[in-house]
Amino acid sequence: MSEISRILTALDSAAGQHAALATLVKVEGSSYRRPGARLLLLPDGTRLGSISGGCLEEDVMERARRVLASGQPELTVYDTTAENDLVWGVGLGCQGVVRVLIERIPAERPTWIAALRANLHDRRDTALVVGAHGTRLAAESAPANGDFLEAIPAPPALLICGAGDDARPLAQMAKATGWHVTVADARPAYASKARFPDADAILSAPIPELVPQLRFDARTFAVVMTHRYADDREFLRALLPRDFAYLGQLGPRVRTDRILNELKADGLTLDATALAKLHAPVGLDLGGSTPETVALAILAELESRLNNRTPGHLRDRPGPIHG
Repeated sequence: MSEISRILTALDSAAGQHAALATLVKVEGSSYRRPGARLLLLPDGTRLGSISGGCLEEDVMERARRVLASGQPELTVYDTTAENDLVWGVGLGCQGVVRVLIERIPAERPTWIAALRANLHDRRDTALVVGAHGTRLAAESAPANGDFLEAIPAPPALLICGAGDDARPLAQMAKATGWHVTVADARPAYASKARFPDADAILSAPIPELVPQLRFDARTFAVVMTHRYADDREFLRALLPRDFAYLGQLGPRVRTDRILNELKADGLTLDATALAKLHAPVGLDLGGSTPETVALAILAELESRLNNRTPGHLRDRPGPIHG
């Protein structure tokens, strides 16, 4: 679940109560978090999210308590570029200037919260404006000079074809990092809510009946990992001609090549575009062999593709980490 989703869930749990929300609205120079990072304070002292690596949170929380009591938003500027960092005295060393808007979320929640929740659930984009008077939907009014216009994209979709034991950590990790997760398997005993409690959707039926239920768009990623040769072949037969972002196949390359040759012999036309989407074996070469480390390698490759990055060491990257 993404940070913003966790914050929305926490606001639901505090229904009927005010809350304070800090939003990172601008960064100049280096900063651990990027604009759009948020930190929530509930009346009982519960806090959720972050706007830095932990160095600014205590001061932000103190200001949030004031905002919670007064209802008046505060725009705070933190300058960590000073060599001695005398103001904060904690040796931040970030060499950046960050601006944080702290607002009170009233007990009667503003319209942007319900709209954002619905859009995340239905995988739609949301445009928000964070200004001096707080957060609002961009559709309600155009941003004024100095406002932060934030585009919150629809969650990327991960379709996991296969509900074996090694699919469970992949579904869990993907959901924790903000993906919309669907698990599909022909075996109902495997594709169950008990085994995949965090999945957004779980589908189980014979594969020819499953395929029409699957949703695809330009931000859909699929991984085939049933561990059953015939099922993998049928999923690949159905998925390869479809138009979506990425397709991974678990297992040795020779096994996938055999499947592809059989599909071609059956009359399936596989052009260069379809084959370019196929990553087999799936995942980055991280050296792991357990279900959890294999899931990490797969998710790392998904994230690199999602963000149009070529995997590599950050120490070897020229220029800043964030563009």
